[in-house]
Amino acid sequence: MESILSFFNEQLIMLYLLIFTVILGFEVISKVPTVLHTPLMSGANAVSGVVIIGAILLVRQASSGDTLQLCLGTLGVILGMVNVIGGFAVTDRMLEMFKKKKK
Repeated sequence: MESILSFFNEQLIMLYLLIFTVILGFEVISKVPTVLHTPLMSGANAVSGVVIIGAILLVRQASSGDTLQLCLGTLGVILGMVNVIGGFAVTDRMLEMFKKKKK
């Protein structure tokens, strides 16, 4: 328990930054009209790709005894992949709407 508290004390600025970015992202996305959500999802796939690469690097550099780092890196890879796959599925469905129908 003491190691967890020392981790939070050492990483306090990063935790504040994480909370701030979550709130800012929610506010920015909530102001976007619904018509633009699908094109923005395509752009978000690139950002999720960067998150996946960062999570893979985190897992790769973690020691075998560092369970927290391994779990967070694995969770980052899983959530990033879910976002990328979902974004591609939505984008593909949107592009299907613009294709000409076969007779």
